[in-house]
Amino acid sequence: MGETTQIGCACGQTRLAVEGKPIASVECCCTSCRTAGDRMQTLADAPQTLTDYGTTPFVMYRKDRVHFLAGREGLKSFRLSPEHSTRRVIASCCNTPVYLEFKGGHWLSLYGGLWPEKTMPPPTMRTMASDLPDSVSLPNDIPNAKKQSLVFFAKLFGAWVAMGFRTPKSPTTGEINA
Repeated sequence: MGETTQIGCACGQTRLAVEGKPIASVECCCTSCRTAGDRMQTLADAPQTLTDYGTTPFVMYRKDRVHFLAGREGLKSFRLSPEHSTRRVIASCCNTPVYLEFKGGHWLSLYGGLWPEKTMPPPTMRTMASDLPDSVSLPNDIPNAKKQSLVFFAKLFGAWVAMGFRTPKSPTTGEINA
């Protein structure tokens, strides 16, 4: 399986272990992630979620390679609105964003803030750059894809194949109003 990395919330009460290499490390520029990031950053004592130029760093892992070591009972989720199927989960102990989950997805998009400083796998692409306001200028250090690329979807599909087309359940959470 490979190396195991331990990550966690800002206060240390919620801890996770991730196994092996991630599916991808990305920065999302979509309106949904930026809106959610803005909302999560307003919670009491919450760490910064968005980069200085408004993107959301994620490290995407197969669900079967993410293990909660502590703090599972303090996980709280919210949706941007009742009709949104995507849920975002925070550690309620310190309001640290933990993961984003797409309904029916076989992976979790773990928020970059879970990794200790300078240990997060560096992003290899930005997605949904077309959603950014014209006033935002992205660095040219990695590809800035206007939408999700074919490579992006191929990585997700490859991970699903490797999992035998399974979609493990993620933790049951309480709800939070963010």
